[in-house]
Amino acid sequence: MKINLSDSEWKLMNRLWARNPMTITELTAALRDDTGWSKNTIITMLSRLEAKEAVRHRDGVRAKQYFPVMAREDAALAETESFLDKVYNGSLGLMMSAMVETHALTAADIAELSAILEKAGGAEG
Repeated sequence: MKINLSDSEWKLMNRLWARNPMTITELTAALRDDTGWSKNTIITMLSRLEAKEAVRHRDGVRAKQYFPVMAREDAALAETESFLDKVYNGSLGLMMSAMVETHALTAADIAELSAILEKAGGAEG
């Protein structure tokens, strides 16, 4: 199942990927300076993320403990596929062409892409 996360959900999920489980109080404190979100905002977002099956909770001694269900890598892959579909109509070639034309690729980027293509069997040696 593909789960697309909003920008706000990414912020919350990044906290959970970095450290879990976390309580609502811990998440509120961790995100307050960066976002200004209230406890109610965190509760609403966690409810949405549970509905998306991105997080779950277990009852703790004093408070619910929230933890991510989906791996960060899976979320990043879904986000990348969604971006390519929206912006480049699924065309990786069109995206790469746009990056090359705007000089967005460094020599290190090109070397990394070459290595990825070789690994995938797309480059001849």
